[in-house]
Amino acid sequence: MSDVTSESSAPSEVTSESSAPSDVTSESSAPSGPVRTEVAGVVTDRSPQRPPAIGTVPAPPARTGLFDLATDRLRRGDLGSMPVAVGLVLIAVVFSSLNGHFLAPENLTNLALQMAATGTIALGIVLVLLLGEIDLSAGSVSGLCAVVMTLLAVRHGLNPAVAVLGALLAGAVIGLVHGVMRTKLSMPSFVVTLAGLIGWEGLMLFLLGNEGTINLPFDRGIALLSDTWMPPAVGWAIVILLAGGHLAATLVTRRLRARAGLSVLGAGWVAVRSGGLAVLLAAAVLVLNSDRGVPLTLVIFGGLVVGLDLVLRRTVFGRRMYAVGGNAEASRRAGINITQVRIMAFMGSSMLAATGGILAASRLAAVNQSSGGSDILLNAIAAAVIGGTSLFGGRGRTYSALLGILVIQSITNGMLLLNVNSSVRFMVTGVVLAVAVAIDSLARRGAPDGAR
Repeated sequence: MSDVTSESSAPSEVTSESSAPSDVTSESSAPSGPVRTEVAGVVTDRSPQRPPAIGTVPAPPARTGLFDLATDRLRRGDLGSMPVAVGLVLIAVVFSSLNGHFLAPENLTNLALQMAATGTIALGIVLVLLLGEIDLSAGSVSGLCAVVMTLLAVRHGLNPAVAVLGALLAGAVIGLVHGVMRTKLSMPSFVVTLAGLIGWEGLMLFLLGNEGTINLPFDRGIALLSDTWMPPAVGWAIVILLAGGHLAATLVTRRLRARAGLSVLGAGWVAVRSGGLAVLLAAAVLVLNSDRGVPLTLVIFGGLVVGLDLVLRRTVFGRRMYAVGGNAEASRRAGINITQVRIMAFMGSSMLAATGGILAASRLAAVNQSSGGSDILLNAIAAAVIGGTSLFGGRGRTYSALLGILVIQSITNGMLLLNVNSSVRFMVTGVVLAVAVAIDSLARRGAPDGAR
């Protein structure tokens, strides 16, 4: 019996082009070079390969070292947090050499308290920047929601928890208004939030009335948020929880990538990364415990950073945010509801601004006409950008807000210790911001077209 069966008899493994789709593609129709694809801001190069023959064992996934990973990120123009880490080391070396009190436990504890409120607002800025949008109303929204909370707690005598929920609800409604104006009316986010900056500040002044200041009780309720310190055992438990959670998440991701045949980090590098994180956290807790302990406001801020990072990196909604920020039109054609994503981002930004306002009011134990004003908005935007979030959308993480606000507050704190005039502090912060944006722009210019 012949090995080649006629078309009229049993089905053949080699089918003509006019019939059913063939598993064997002609060499002339296959791509001749690597195929570059981009999904949610991640660019991969894949060479076309024929499916393995029946009975063959697929090759194990390639192991990727940190050097290979860093090289790939640099090729794509993604510098990550490397410039910020170098900057923080330089700041610590310079200010500690000029003033020995800079790295003292008491000063570092004050630094942690100072950065919690503005850092939380910066988290909301990260959300809108990921979409290539901007929120100029974050400062005014934080002040307005703090006033709403104070009025509910002091004037109306509501439970502090209910007052906080009312402030967060007010922030969500404001974000919904911004999102609808941006999406349904096709107004630029710059104009929408600029109008919000002016309008919400006016509403805040109206609610404050002629008094201009409303005090919170010092010894109970909301004011205790900034005057609560974790016991040493709780601080160490947080270190174990975060370090262990990071290691577990990394191992799970590594296993899933290996199962899918993707490149994975070596087990040694995984241990080094998780161990390095554990050392940094342990050092921070050791310093804070030597003073008053880990402040509750820092725990709240850190919890928001970790929680939002998990949402952005591990959920469908988070990946859609990166996709919309990378290419809105391609996302729309892929079936993503970009209107919903944008509205949710603005709501998240305003709710985080409200949370930052609550933390700021707790630290001051009052709200006044300057709540949410001064340089809070500028520092929040600068923190997000300096930390590594791209102004062009599609790239950044919530840790950008943490690193960025740490840089800004370190500069501010160090100059205050040196009795440097505030004008110099503003100029230095402006230079740091300009350098951060310049690095991002140059990195994107040198990146391949598919990675921009």
